[in-house]
Amino acid sequence: MVVVDDVAAVGSAGAWRYALAGTSLSDVHRSIAVPRRAGAWRKALAFAGPGFVISVGYMDPGNWATDLAGGSAFGYTLLSVVMLSNVMAMLLQALSVRLGIATGRDLAQACRDSYPAPISLGLWLLCEVAICACDLAEVIGTAIALNLLFGLPILFGVCITALDVFIILLLQRHGFRHLEAFVISLIGLIAAGFLFEIVVAHPIASQMIVGLVPRPEILTDPAMLYVAIGILGATVMPHNLYLHSAIVQTRRYPQTPMGRRQAIRLAVADSNFALITAFCLNAAILVIAAAVFHEHGRTDVAEIQDAYHLLGPLLGAPVASVVFAVALLAAGQNSSVTATLAGQVVMEGFLHLKLPAWVRRLTTRCIAIVPAVVVAAMSGEKGLGQLLILSQVILSLQLPFAIIPLICFTRDRSRMGVLASPVWLTGLAAVVAAIIVGANVKLVVDFLFGLSSIV
Repeated sequence: MVVVDDVAAVGSAGAWRYALAGTSLSDVHRSIAVPRRAGAWRKALAFAGPGFVISVGYMDPGNWATDLAGGSAFGYTLLSVVMLSNVMAMLLQALSVRLGIATGRDLAQACRDSYPAPISLGLWLLCEVAICACDLAEVIGTAIALNLLFGLPILFGVCITALDVFIILLLQRHGFRHLEAFVISLIGLIAAGFLFEIVVAHPIASQMIVGLVPRPEILTDPAMLYVAIGILGATVMPHNLYLHSAIVQTRRYPQTPMGRRQAIRLAVADSNFALITAFCLNAAILVIAAAVFHEHGRTDVAEIQDAYHLLGPLLGAPVASVVFAVALLAAGQNSSVTATLAGQVVMEGFLHLKLPAWVRRLTTRCIAIVPAVVVAAMSGEKGLGQLLILSQVILSLQLPFAIIPLICFTRDRSRMGVLASPVWLTGLAAVVAAIIVGANVKLVVDFLFGLSSIV
């Protein structure tokens, strides 16, 4: 049970339909001590970690597919979308941190304790769809990496991805810090790989700077908008909002107004630093695609396999393709951690149903494996690439159903007390929500009137 010793700080109990019945991820809840009399750096280090676990969802194989498609087809133009998406992510993850620390609830618990059962159930189902879409991207990305590196058939690679459940179980048994260290190590491997690729690719710095400026044609060109929304869906992950509000509570900070305020500041700093790292890696993928494929007239490279086969010859460095595939494998394995934890948080928060970790993981993976196997059998590798981009668009379409409740909760003083979001922060979050909803509406309208295609 969560100890609440300051009602003003965590909100009035009357603001919730139900009392807080327990904690998600109870085996690691408040398991990492934050030294009370230590200096600022030691406290910051104590909070470092959850942000990087969250950032994994912002650099998974789904990002690779959309960034490769955007860079090869439109050069550096969509670099502005990657940047803006990352800024949106930083804002929304900060709200997620604020909710978790101020109320002791994660977003799933807050939804269950605030909305009638039918609405809560609907939100749970939508979140499960988002998690399955994310897991689908991981399944496909990992299978493609195994095929490129070891020649394993795609179908076989898709099936054996279910076995990575044992990696997650092993890490969880040794504590949350070990899981965070695993995540950060793989992020370092991915970063080293892309640093090598950037050095070899020699992108044009002036065009990169111009690409950071948003252009009107991103909204008026249906093909560009489709990829842009895919980038948005791959960058701002709806299930990460649920997850972050839970794992930030792994830290044992003082349960006082001052202690919670400091916890919010340090957790947001951790999140922002990690997401800046994620932005650099996402931007690197798009920049490499623009510098290598678009500049050589290969505007049709939207498949990870095509990128792998073309990178070496076009750069004159065969090892570039191997580095690319190794980084892809690391990204696929890393992002499976996020999906596992998010699935556990969502199920426990919405349903108060606690399943063994291996049951939850295998269930989620099997749901993702089925469509991947069907598409691989019917359409081959080309179909998998299209399914990968589609999964990211599905994620984007799910975003409003996580963002809007999050904004409503964090602005409500009856729930958040003195830690409610200030007006300016709520206003910025509302603008972000409006942009995401507007872009999604335009995508659906264009599709219904035949102006764009989903595959």
